[in-house]
Amino acid sequence: MTHPAYEIIGAERPARWLVTVDHATNRVPDWVNGGALGIAAADMARHIAWDVGAFGLGQALAERLDAALIHSDFSRLVIDPNRGEDDPTLVMQLYDGTIIPANRAISDATVEERLARLHRPYHAALEDLAARRPDTVVCAIHSFTPQLRGHAPRPWQVGVLSSHKDRRLAVPLIAALAAEGICVGDNEPYAGHLDGDSIDRHALAPGRPNVLIELRNDLIAGAEGQQAWAGRLAPVLSRVLAESGL
Repeated sequence: MTHPAYEIIGAERPARWLVTVDHATNRVPDWVNGGALGIAAADMARHIAWDVGAFGLGQALAERLDAALIHSDFSRLVIDPNRGEDDPTLVMQLYDGTIIPANRAISDATVEERLARLHRPYHAALEDLAARRPDTVVCAIHSFTPQLRGHAPRPWQVGVLSSHKDRRLAVPLIAALAAEGICVGDNEPYAGHLDGDSIDRHALAPGRPNVLIELRNDLIAGAEGQQAWAGRLAPVLSRVLAESGL
């Protein structure tokens, strides 16, 4: 199913898992500032505009898990679907050293239009998909850059982010990935919970088991890496869920 704000792939697949990719594309709709945010194409290709490699990884992982997938189809710089509507970083004006001209003096009316046409339809579809069955397990896929400007390199291959409100799958997943020889971070390279974010809204609030997996984006920039990491992650996720008793 396609929509200007999102796409659903494999809605008929039978697994409990629901794979989500909040930052799947760097698309700027043509009704947003003429289809451009005023920054260079090279910046639009960076992690500031999307999660590089996350969509390909999410697709490959969903196929292996026989799970449905939903992804947004707009750049996080237009409006960030992994933020609550009242979050001050919902529409970024400066990100990793890059000023976003189209967002510098953004009006409340423009933010409301982006919410109404992009953010809210994506979350409504995600909620409908998650609510199809009572035992849905959410697996959110993101990616992170190996190094922010002016900061130390990030050594982790995988980050498992979680909230203190529900670490039922995160803790055994971290242990299982480490046992596979993967350099894994527990709430690294950053903390795993923001009030009103996608996991908070669609997993924590309704009590659904969940994991949020961050892959270092140099490992999944191409199809080969995406397929390889999906092949590593899928059996571990399946085993951890089965052993959890959830």
